[in-house]
Amino acid sequence: MDTATSTSRQEIRCDDCGQNRPGYDIVHFGSAEKGYRLLCSLCFNTQVAKAAGLEGFEHAAFESMGLSDCRGEIHEFHFRTQLLATSIALDAFELRNGNPTGYFFQIIGDPGEDQLVLFGRLVEKMRRALSVKHLKNGDYGLQISDQGIVRGRIEWDERQGGRLPLLVIDGREINWDQFGSMLMSYEGWQFKLTIADKSEEL
Repeated sequence: MDTATSTSRQEIRCDDCGQNRPGYDIVHFGSAEKGYRLLCSLCFNTQVAKAAGLEGFEHAAFESMGLSDCRGEIHEFHFRTQLLATSIALDAFELRNGNPTGYFFQIIGDPGEDQLVLFGRLVEKMRRALSVKHLKNGDYGLQISDQGIVRGRIEWDERQGGRLPLLVIDGREINWDQFGSMLMSYEGWQFKLTIADKSEEL
């Protein structure tokens, strides 16, 4: 079984329940041999639960919520639940123009775990991350904060065609040239780069 989540801003009709859902809530479900269907997360999770023999699994849908960062800015997060047979992933993300962007958080749990408990753990993880800013405005523009630590996410930069990454730091998009300019204020210093799965906490 192959799956891929769509991030289109337009609404897409689920091939199972027939409901129109945002593109970010649609999964391509199936295989190259048998073909693919477009399923909303509820129908996708129902199919996976049935195939995995997870009787009694209930799909939890969480309402969007706003959380403030350490500067008092409110960020509105939307949530997506995806059952992966041996685990369950709960995502939190911001939307801009109908597409997931900005801050993104994920937590992985056991399929039998109470999803409300999992949701609570995710929110605490979000609060911890939002309590820190890694970038600041300085005399020479955007700079790395005084702690000298940067956490972010690596994304595809359409303008670079995959040649260079786009970074999302503090919920904002930073291109590779911008980040390189920030690093040059530390010329001669050492650095440590750590790569981690998006569900891990750095």
